[in-house]
Amino acid sequence: RETTGAGLPDTASRMSLVRAPTQGLELASPPNDGVTSVSFCRSGNQSLADLLLVSSWDKTLSVHSVSSNTIRYSFLHEGPVLDACFGREGTEVFSAGLDKTVVRHALGSEPTGHGETIGTHDQPVKCLCYAADNDLLVSGSWDKTVRAWDPRQPSAGPEGSKPAAKLPLPGKVFSMDSHGHRLVVAMANRKISIYDTRKLDPKQAELETETLLKHQTRAVRCFPNGMGYAVASIEGRVSLEYFDRSEEQQKKSYAFKCHRRVEGGTEYIFPVNAIAFHPKFGTFATGGCDGVVNTWDGENKKRLYQYSKYQTSIAALSFNQQGTKLAVAASYTFEQGEKDHPLDAIFVRDVNENEVKPKAKKQ
Repeated sequence: RETTGAGLPDTASRMSLVRAPTQGLELASPPNDGVTSVSFCRSGNQSLADLLLVSSWDKTLSVHSVSSNTIRYSFLHEGPVLDACFGREGTEVFSAGLDKTVVRHALGSEPTGHGETIGTHDQPVKCLCYAADNDLLVSGSWDKTVRAWDPRQPSAGPEGSKPAAKLPLPGKVFSMDSHGHRLVVAMANRKISIYDTRKLDPKQAELETETLLKHQTRAVRCFPNGMGYAVASIEGRVSLEYFDRSEEQQKKSYAFKCHRRVEGGTEYIFPVNAIAFHPKFGTFATGGCDGVVNTWDGENKKRLYQYSKYQTSIAALSFNQQGTKLAVAASYTFEQGEKDHPLDAIFVRDVNENEVKPKAKKQ
């Protein structure tokens, strides 16, 4: 029979926390509540590429220097922060969350502050992404809209500016990503809408579809080659799907089971919370509520590596620009409700090529 992770015994406790050295460098001064996102700065500048952005339910947004294991910048939000991203050239970061606002924070001389509101939604803002090709900040909300903002525009007061585009959607936004001119929005009821960021049309998406998966979506991430996207769900499955709707290309789309284990003849199934693509090889990592991080070769349909298990759920993942480091947020995501759990932690692992490089096909 199948069941969710809720049936497993609670072996994790705040009192019995053990940090295995194989889990990577543990960042100092992690958030005091659940981690909602981690993301490395995408920059060719080595000092900027060293920066890791972290958002949390504790209302904080922090920018860590991984090499020195220190917090470079720390910002306060009015409410829990549900997502954050770097802006143009790593000179600014954006955050959004339960307070319904989208906020800009400059990375300058001041290491702390509250930031500047650039826009608002009618309900909490679940996700953000920066569409670099068009210099647009895009926010997705539980108010069933996606809104695009011009980050170069000065704020027009406490409510922020008028959005450059406002797109009505058929469901609450759960996850979002962009690559080149494409924006992929994953919503409730397994719905996916795909837009061209050069012409955000509120009347019509470029494509409206449903995922191959059968249950609620947790994460969506675009392939580094821009050909498609990966979707993760609560049912311990991931799908790889393509933008090209031709029959030949759609035959390549598929879904596979992951983040499951069998104990005593019972299969336990865990939500897959996070996906991160390797920037060089196009392989990807997944993190689940089983505390496991796997790497996969999607093209050859093979698992490449499984890292040592963490003591609690994997809430978020991010590779750095060079693909040499992987940030792992080990942070309980309350899939089993309120209970004792390990303290929230963020680890940065060194990535070996054998963990992420596709294996050569046998002749």
